[in-house]
Amino acid sequence: MRQILPRSLFFITLFALIVFSILFALLGLPSLKSWAVLWQDFIAGLPLGIWLVVLMLALSVGISWWTESLSRSKVQEIEEIFQALLRNEDNTVVQAANMKTLPRNLSSSILKLQKLLETQRKSLTRIANERAETQDQIIQERLIMERQRLARELHDSVSQQLFAASMLLSSMTESEDAQPGLLQTEKMVQQAQLEMRALLLHLRPAALHDKSLRQGLFELVSELKEKVYFTIDHKLEEVPLQKGAEDHLFRIAQETLSNTLRHSKATEVHILFVERDHFAILRIQDNGIGFESEQSKSTSYGLKHIEERAIEIGATSKIVSVPSEGTIVEVKVPIERKKTDDSNLISG
Repeated sequence: MRQILPRSLFFITLFALIVFSILFALLGLPSLKSWAVLWQDFIAGLPLGIWLVVLMLALSVGISWWTESLSRSKVQEIEEIFQALLRNEDNTVVQAANMKTLPRNLSSSILKLQKLLETQRKSLTRIANERAETQDQIIQERLIMERQRLARELHDSVSQQLFAASMLLSSMTESEDAQPGLLQTEKMVQQAQLEMRALLLHLRPAALHDKSLRQGLFELVSELKEKVYFTIDHKLEEVPLQKGAEDHLFRIAQETLSNTLRHSKATEVHILFVERDHFAILRIQDNGIGFESEQSKSTSYGLKHIEERAIEIGATSKIVSVPSEGTIVEVKVPIERKKTDDSNLISG
């Protein structure tokens, strides 16, 4: 509104010059005789000069009002475009920037600004994701270090003390006059040792790093053979799997063996990892006490984790347990062959 008065004065001056030029061309130099028509000729009761002045004022105010409204609509449209840019409404911006009512250079500038903002947003998103991934990696590394530290301390302190207590009780119960309480205490200490070994097994790193699954399982089995009382048989083959699938299968093996140590009371454990019919098969079987489906609440947490990990890698899991006969945990992972291998088989 503040621009209407200056615009009106401008247009009044402009129209006055135009009217004066026309009268000068028609009537010649201004004089009372030649220009008398302006106050002597009447139209609707008013002199012609008055009508010219009113017409100039009306046109000046009308054009000023129209140009002001047009300018305000343009400003409002541009403001809406920038508000859409701030709200990240890219489709709205593109449509508004391509409207014919906007000047071509302004539309082009808005489109360039939009592309620049999109590039900046993508860069900020990428930086935020990389920062989050880096923080997650740092947290995971610290967790692994803490778990390893805790495992070492438990092994060097509590585990060694349990072993010493077990050896002492074994020597005391070898005599014929050993009290029944000592035998019960020996069993409790041995069970505590199994619980501790199961805990240490959980604290082992779940990732294989640069090792294959076969190498990781072999080291795990070799370590267990030195610390447990039951027999462990194994058959391990090199099977081509993705790194994520190997890490999940290794963790499944840890979960299963931990449950076996804590609950099964087995004397034999058989571990199988082979490739059969384009499937990688991991099977862990024991001859322990087994469990009924409604009696498996104590181990349901570990069994649930096994099923969830199998699903995450597109595998199928099967857990079969018969009371007094044992438990079988089997996971089958489909092996994805590369296209080059398939083409070689076809050509062969």
